[in-house]
Amino acid sequence: MSAYLVTGGAGFIGSNFVRHVLDHTDHTVTVLDKLTYAGNRASLDGLPEGRFTFVRGDICDAALVDELVADADVVVHFAAESHNDNSLRDPSPFLQTNLIGTYTLLEAVRRHETRYHHISTDEVYGDLELDDPAKFTEQTPYNPSSPYSSTKAGSDLLVRAWVRSFGVQATISNCSNNYGPYQHVEKFIPRQITNVLDGGRPKLYGKGENVRDWIHADDHSAAVLTIIEKGTIGETYLIGANGEKNNKEVVEAILTELGQPADAYDLVTDRAGHDLRYAIDATRLRAELGWEPRYSDFAAGLADTIAWYRDHESWWRPQKAATEAAYAAQNQ
Repeated sequence: MSAYLVTGGAGFIGSNFVRHVLDHTDHTVTVLDKLTYAGNRASLDGLPEGRFTFVRGDICDAALVDELVADADVVVHFAAESHNDNSLRDPSPFLQTNLIGTYTLLEAVRRHETRYHHISTDEVYGDLELDDPAKFTEQTPYNPSSPYSSTKAGSDLLVRAWVRSFGVQATISNCSNNYGPYQHVEKFIPRQITNVLDGGRPKLYGKGENVRDWIHADDHSAAVLTIIEKGTIGETYLIGANGEKNNKEVVEAILTELGQPADAYDLVTDRAGHDLRYAIDATRLRAELGWEPRYSDFAAGLADTIAWYRDHESWWRPQKAATEAAYAAQNQ
């Protein structure tokens, strides 16, 4: 049994990981989360009190971070500012959280010689052409295109430097786009689902041609746990489930699953610098560590996700009005 410290554990992917660890291991979990708009304490409701502790705080708070890391065997760093649209409106929180926050954690795990896993994104690699057969690999050069992805790239490089310069026991994973329960309604899939559930219409940037490589959050969680248990210190692993879909296909699938005409959506102004296509080659993770996704069928995973949002309106309803007002102000 190990003591896990999970930063950002009240966020979308972090809360799914916390539940996965508690369901599939005998480890204990402490969550450190600032509870910004993207963190939701309700995402952790019902977890076993004897194995789970919640601490509200900032990863940039060096004293608090040091205290928590001192009691942990493993630190898993999910906490991040992660919404591209927000990074275009105000980059400053992304610099603080994604860079200074990661530095603060790295210094703490260095002092206490604690195992560290760093959660990152495929967006650090930039984008691919729509007709390019290539996929991102661990050797793809970084080419971030937004304040969000550039600060995540910077945090990855900090981890690599702390491994090489100070011997920190760390691994990194870069994952494709996640979907599943507990995702904030500002994000693409839950926004479209909740729009339809509200009797409205989904919104597509541009023509909806942008391609994302989708993976269910449960599969991401299983992959991270596999890397922590089996991965080689100092290495990076890419996590993906061969789930490439363009945004138009995803919206049409949501509408169809909810019994609406497949073309009942609106086109809105495209995002500045909107990346065309992401695609992950997870061969190394599969071949070396033996991980395989459980949700290999995107349609089935999407149907489960739609059912979750239909059944958990009390979770997403408090976020919805403010989210749509912010999008409306941007004509999106």
